Amino acid sequence: MPTSLTCSLSPFAFPLLHRQNLHFLSSPSRKLHSNTVPKLRSPPILRSRSRRIGYPRSSMAAPADEQPAIADNISLPQDSLSYARAYWVTKSLIAWNVDDNEASVHLYASRNANLFLTDEGVQGQDVKIQLEPAQCGLPGSIMQKIPHIMNYRAFRVPDSADVENLLKCQLAVVSLCVDGNCKSATGLQLPGVLDDMFAYTGPLGAVFSKEAIRIHLWAPTAQMVHVYVYKDPFGGDPLDYVQLKEQNGVWSFVGPRSWEGCYYVYEVSVYHPSTSQIETYTVNDPYARGISSDGKRTLFVNLDCEKLKPAGWDELADEKPILHSFSDITIYELHVRDFSAMDSTVDPDIRGGYLAFTSQDSAGVSHLKKLSDAGLTHVHLLPCFQFAGVDDNRSKWKHLDYAELAKLPPDSEKQQAEVTSIQDEDGYNWGYNPVLWGVPKGSYASDPNGPSRIIEFRKMIQALNRIGLRVVLDVVYNHLHASGPLDENSVLDKVVPGYYLRRNTDGCIEHSTCINNTASEHLMAERLIIDDLLCWSADYKVDGFRFDLMGHIMKRTMVKAKSALNSLSKDEDGVDGSKIYIYGEGWDFGEVAKNKRGINASQVNISGTGIGSFNDRIRDAVLGGSPFGHPLQQGFVTGLSLQPNRYDHGTKFVTDSMLSVLVDHIQVGLAANLRDFVLTNHRGEAMKGSEILTHDGMPVGYTLSPTETVNYVSAHDNETLFDIISLKTSEEISVDDRCRISHLATSIVALSQGLPFFHSGDEILRSKSLDRDSYNSGDWFNRLDFSYESNNWGVGLPPREKNEKNWPLIKPRLANPSFKPQKHLILAAVENFLDLLKIRYSTPLFRLKTANAIQERVRFHNVGPSWFRGAIVMSIEDGYEESPGLAQLDPVYSYIVVVFNASPKDVTLQIPALKGRMLQLHPVQLGSADNLVKESSYVAISGCFTIPQRTTSVFVEARST
Repeated sequence: MPTSLTCSLSPFAFPLLHRQNLHFLSSPSRKLHSNTVPKLRSPPILRSRSRRIGYPRSSMAAPADEQPAIADNISLPQDSLSYARAYWVTKSLIAWNVDDNEASVHLYASRNANLFLTDEGVQGQDVKIQLEPAQCGLPGSIMQKIPHIMNYRAFRVPDSADVENLLKCQLAVVSLCVDGNCKSATGLQLPGVLDDMFAYTGPLGAVFSKEAIRIHLWAPTAQMVHVYVYKDPFGGDPLDYVQLKEQNGVWSFVGPRSWEGCYYVYEVSVYHPSTSQIETYTVNDPYARGISSDGKRTLFVNLDCEKLKPAGWDELADEKPILHSFSDITIYELHVRDFSAMDSTVDPDIRGGYLAFTSQDSAGVSHLKKLSDAGLTHVHLLPCFQFAGVDDNRSKWKHLDYAELAKLPPDSEKQQAEVTSIQDEDGYNWGYNPVLWGVPKGSYASDPNGPSRIIEFRKMIQALNRIGLRVVLDVVYNHLHASGPLDENSVLDKVVPGYYLRRNTDGCIEHSTCINNTASEHLMAERLIIDDLLCWSADYKVDGFRFDLMGHIMKRTMVKAKSALNSLSKDEDGVDGSKIYIYGEGWDFGEVAKNKRGINASQVNISGTGIGSFNDRIRDAVLGGSPFGHPLQQGFVTGLSLQPNRYDHGTKFVTDSMLSVLVDHIQVGLAANLRDFVLTNHRGEAMKGSEILTHDGMPVGYTLSPTETVNYVSAHDNETLFDIISLKTSEEISVDDRCRISHLATSIVALSQGLPFFHSGDEILRSKSLDRDSYNSGDWFNRLDFSYESNNWGVGLPPREKNEKNWPLIKPRLANPSFKPQKHLILAAVENFLDLLKIRYSTPLFRLKTANAIQERVRFHNVGPSWFRGAIVMSIEDGYEESPGLAQLDPVYSYIVVVFNASPKDVTLQIPALKGRMLQLHPVQLGSADNLVKESSYVAISGCFTIPQRTTSVFVEARST
């Protein structure tokens, strides 16, 4: 450690907390860097202290051992320092819902976090400031930014207050009665004032120049920040230990270029509201672009270094697969580990990792090539950033004897018991446990230390692009895995405690998304999200982003992100930002529901932005029920009213009515879920998509353009498509019929307007042995077999945690050998899926680009009260060059008719509006290996269609030559 340290107090001259063996350095004239540093011990992650008064870190009741430690002789007011119920919203305003208009209100501050409560009020302060009521209340800008406090009273902070230094203290506001007794007291939430005073647009993270590395950390509430620099990824003594200088909330330092390739951590001293203490701990850089294998040190890495670029990397922008329009996108959702972990055709050293995608002769890559050749455009990769739950060091993973598991009965409990016994110590997790958003996950790399993860991630992108597939990255900005000063995976909440995480009106962290909800409504949280997206786009050439729980992110953030990405250019950034597509889960729930925290990026709110959202309406109508309902609830393809299972859906009249309603929902989805698309409903009424309602009164149609809907029937969440069909359909039907139903469901997605989305394995009848949430179920339940030998059905009862209540339904199905599809059925499923892609890309009529084009060209027949149960008939009309009406889009086909027959029997439908058409079965289906679809027929003179059971038939009218 450097010697001869001096300490110069700011004008806000409170005593500084001293840490054993370390001094706080604040003299700007002092030499901060030295190449000759005495040996330093590595700092602890946290110097823990006993808690005095701190609020619970959860909106749920805290365990008894985490309850605030309050002396027995203190009678606390209802509002105590255990909470943060007041908001410091601008430099000059504090908002509080105190209800006593006569009481005086004071702000208390303690630099060393010495505030405590007595019967007489708050004690231990260094500063006490009287606040005056703001006569005009909260301004409109604050009510718009923080709408859930719009009715709070406003108090003015005196202009003389040294706010910048006050924000580094433990704070409390107290209302005092006329006799001086404490009426109520509470802590403060600071994001509003931090945005007001310290919003920053300059550099953050490590910035490389020819001769130096500049580091910048936004931490306006920190009392002191140092940096430790290490040669190695873990262990060893620091090379350097230096103090950063603060300016306007940003701590920075200029270090030598020799730091490149070294590792660093920040040491931050800051008041943390979860412990009510000044804490000193080490933490990674929130803008880290590389980290050590243990995730505890940040790597000094320059992503623009030539050594980190695979051959031809800079030219990749010119080699991207052609994408004319977002309407041309089809998405295939895939987990990096699933792709190759069980693939014997991949080198064992790279199975389950990034480099497996470069194995051009593997079964998995060969399969992706087939999909790409048939028309698939995008692979969506589940989270690839640094997440918790999987150790980066593969040597630490525990493994199971799969040969022994394979000997067990298909309905045994033993497989899941074995899997769950090591589930937190194996190499598997979906990755929705964010730690650092801007670093590739180390467990997927051959070496988690150094730059390997960066190079190999780039090689993966390059390999996928070169087989014709663009890449979407699943991003999880709605929550963080950890918070507080104790968890080693906590980063953002250590750097600026209480800022990045959304809190309720008591000051407790919101957990509605999972845990530790983030707050994109705070400016620097929003900036971090957008900067991260730009990094993945420009530095890794990612082609799109899927936002997990997008509804918990503000619409403003999403629109800014879209604009920022769109501004990227090949000339300046090496990427064409206009081709980057973004979409996400627009669910509206939790504390953000109904715009309680501002206008959020929910399905309804996001329409008109060009950002996509998942269409759960079509999913639930096709399959029946919802992921939250009874698993036996049936839908259009699974037999509702047509071939009932044992679940009591009601009388035949009721089920017929239910089916009619679901068909309306599906037809809206087939028309891109457009808000203003007009169709005839089951009652014979002309209605817009937005006028057709779900069971809970929400509009079915909500989009304004076809690229705003992502149609799907299965995803990584919930059961696979084959599994849910195996649950919902009658137990009496054959496995052949279940396979046809799977294809029928997939065809509805594939032939809809909007963007089709498929879960990896839908096309090979993938099973997870009926596991409804396989996020941590290991390779055993998540296996993908691209050799087509098995679909993974019947590998044991799925893990108890999420499935036990359904074991009575699951067990007899797994035990029944007739439920398991043989290889010929898997091969048929692959061919049928390829046929669907080929049909979709055989004509632009399945990929219409505008709402007007869909309204003008798409029609539904077999509608109204007399509709034939179980069949949906859709036509798409093209124009002619000489026609003054519709423009011609397709040089090959002038008219298309698609019939979806979900009935267990062949159906014959006479459609008067389609009489006289020169329709023939699509050439792809004429050449199909599915002999049943070839039996589909159309008679022009009568407009009569005959469609085999559980079949989708596509008829085309060729243009006359």
